[in-house]
Amino acid sequence: MENNAFIKPPKRIPFYIRIGLAITKRVTKKDLLAPKLLAWYPKVAISSGVLESLIAHGDKDLNERILKLIRIQSSLSVGCPFCIDMNSFEYEKSGISEEEMHGLTASIEIDTIQSFSAKEILAVEYAKLISQTPVNITAEFMEKVTSAFTEREIVIISSTAAQVNYWARLLIALGVPPAGFSDTCDLRTARL
Repeated sequence: MENNAFIKPPKRIPFYIRIGLAITKRVTKKDLLAPKLLAWYPKVAISSGVLESLIAHGDKDLNERILKLIRIQSSLSVGCPFCIDMNSFEYEKSGISEEEMHGLTASIEIDTIQSFSAKEILAVEYAKLISQTPVNITAEFMEKVTSAFTEREIVIISSTAAQVNYWARLLIALGVPPAGFSDTCDLRTARL
C-alpha cells in the first residue's frame, strides 16, 4: 500500500494497536493506512476503534439502506475522498441504484428520483445540514424531521452523520488517500 498521507505511520506500533489493525484488516480486507497513523496517539486509535465498532447497522430502527444513504451523503458533503470511497462501496447491496447515487452527487435533482421515499429524501437533507459548516438547522426543518422520525431515529441519523464527519475531518487533516474500495463507482471527483 502506498502512503500518500501527510505523515508516515510510527515504526513501532504497540501490540494492542496491532490487534486492532489485524481486526480492521480482517473486516475490511484492506491494509488501511488510517489506523496505522492513529497509532501515534494510542488513545485516539482506541477511541476511534470503539466509535467505529458501535455504528448503527439498521438492526431495529432505520434500515441499512437509509443508513448507507446518510453515510454516502455525509461523505460527499464533507468532500472526504477516503470516506466517499469506503461509504459508497457496494452501494447496490444496500438497494441503492446508480440513478440514486447520481441524486446524492447532485448530478440529478434528488426530488425527481421516484425510487427515493419522502423519508429518505428528508434523511439525506438532514445529513447535508449536519455536515455543513457551520451547522444551521432551522426549527421549521426540525418540525419535518420530528414528524417523520422517532426520537431514537433522529439520534441515529444525527450520530451516523456526525460519525462520518469525525472520520472525514480527521482523515482529510492527515491526508489519507482513498483505499480502493469503490472501483465501480468513482465519486471522488463529485462536486456538490
